[in-house]
Amino acid sequence: MSIARPGALGGWRSRTTFVLALSASAVGLGNLWRFSYLTGEHGGAPFVLTYVLCLFLIAVPVMVAEVVVGSHGRAGPLAAIRWASDRSLRSRKWMLLGVLACITGLLILSYYVVVAGWSMAYARYMQSGLFSSASAVVVGEQFEGLLGDPARQVYWQSLFLLLVVAIVGLGVRRGLGLLVWLAVPALVTMLAILIKFGFDHGDLEATRDFLFSVKLVDFSAHSALVALGQAFYSLGVGVATGISYGAYAPRRIPIGRSVMAVAVFDTMIALLAGLAIFPIVFANNLEPTMGPGLMFVSLPYAFGNIMQGELFGTVFFALVVLVALGSAVAIMEPIVATIMQQARLRRFTAVLLVGALVWVLGLVVVVSLAPGEASTWFGYRNLFGFLNGITAGLLLPVVALSTALFVGWRLRPEILRLELYRESDLFFSLWRFLLRYIVPPAITLIMLAAFL
Repeated sequence: MSIARPGALGGWRSRTTFVLALSASAVGLGNLWRFSYLTGEHGGAPFVLTYVLCLFLIAVPVMVAEVVVGSHGRAGPLAAIRWASDRSLRSRKWMLLGVLACITGLLILSYYVVVAGWSMAYARYMQSGLFSSASAVVVGEQFEGLLGDPARQVYWQSLFLLLVVAIVGLGVRRGLGLLVWLAVPALVTMLAILIKFGFDHGDLEATRDFLFSVKLVDFSAHSALVALGQAFYSLGVGVATGISYGAYAPRRIPIGRSVMAVAVFDTMIALLAGLAIFPIVFANNLEPTMGPGLMFVSLPYAFGNIMQGELFGTVFFALVVLVALGSAVAIMEPIVATIMQQARLRRFTAVLLVGALVWVLGLVVVVSLAPGEASTWFGYRNLFGFLNGITAGLLLPVVALSTALFVGWRLRPEILRLELYRESDLFFSLWRFLLRYIVPPAITLIMLAAFL
């Protein structure tokens, strides 16, 4: 089968759209509930500095590698990898890398849409005043009630997935391109509104002490490893988003500088999210936490017990839904592009197939969350935990490691330099050195830490 015609999937007209799209994909739920908490728990400024170093030395080189492959092949992940392999006279078995990336994205989507559905439900709950003056016990029981009601979860999951399917189905320009031009400004605006609310009604002194004080006693070798892991996951490498978005990017853009701009934006949003969340948490004398406990218990209680909290709580959960939408669209697009090119299907048909499969997998995840279920998922209490563990601890690192080995060691330098011709020779040499000699041992360390 011949490779698909380059550019057949569509493309964007400007570098700005490419940067906005990659930014929207990078800002995930982890930015809202993970980075700020880890910063406070692991020494503040030393953790942020370590994170930034790891981000630009490990995550950025891998994302640049993904974008280079996509920009060179101008096709979906499998076709782009095949084209790069053929041009470098390498085995076409490297196409398995694209297959693994798509499978990883599919598994992530299966539980991501469930969490996004919870967020949509809580936006409605906040708007209706359900948590107004509610006790922490009542808020906790509300979340447990949602987890124990599969029908309600499936309803909200389906509503969110319908949005994702509609956007991806509209195509690269009318769907993905229009979304990012609307979503990123809206994200920044809502975050600014929430920060203003947090400054007016929150505990700024406790937040400043938690996030920005230098506490060397809390920073250790383990903290450095945590920073390394957070930097690795922050840009969303490992699901072929970079390959697809690189294929849609205009030619002659400075790929390296564009990806670094996305990394800076991603870090800023993560820090600003802490300024929006933790003043409210501390104002209600709550212990800082992360994950679903923060998002669906601590924050609803906090917003419900502050003047005008219901309004700003609604804005917050709308922000969560918007962030999840950008990430979900970015994860689904490479899968859809692969099916379109490999099975020669129209976009509408491919999107429906992927959407249906994600919906079924999400349904299984929801059923496994019902209280009282026995632990049958390889030591995890439910399928949600198992999928999160297997993707974060194994599949994403394996795909990223394979990408670094493929681009750094198997592709011809002339091909890579052609795609990065707008970057300096120093940048190209440093990027290739990092990809070959720094990224593989760092990712291996992350995998060993997760295993141990």
